Amino acid sequence: MADRMSWDEYFMEMAELASKRSTCLRRQVGAVVVQDRHVIATGYNGAPRGIEHCIDRGSCYREDHHIPSGERHELCRALHAEQNAIIQAATLAQSIEGATMYITNQPCVICAKMIINAGIRRIVVRDGYPDEMAVEMLEEAGLKIVMLEDIKNQQNF
Repeated sequence: MADRMSWDEYFMEMAELASKRSTCLRRQVGAVVVQDRHVIATGYNGAPRGIEHCIDRGSCYREDHHIPSGERHELCRALHAEQNAIIQAATLAQSIEGATMYITNQPCVICAKMIINAGIRRIVVRDGYPDEMAVEMLEEAGLKIVMLEDIKNQQNF
């Protein structure tokens, strides 16, 4: 069974699949909340319900105004994948206290604060993101961002 993917790889594949629903022109991000190896909620980045998506508008305010990644998140029409996953769990009345969140990119500081307050205990990411404050806040809260690549490397020893 050496070719069988790990649970972390399996759930990250689900996060990558969720990212394909993204309506963001700049970055496609997916998130999956898992508890006891069961998917509780998923999310991808896109505009709130009833609001036109950037992909449909054909433009991104942040791109048009040359706003760098990791800055001025309030100037984006979209909710982030992590936010949508947390909201989905809340809408379904599903506790995510103690869960693991799989995200295709490291969370920003806004999402980091939501993850902390939602009670997520573990975060696995595929790629980084330029937001050091998010990393600092997560570490202060006792959460470490685990890179999927690091998990794979440890399994190969």
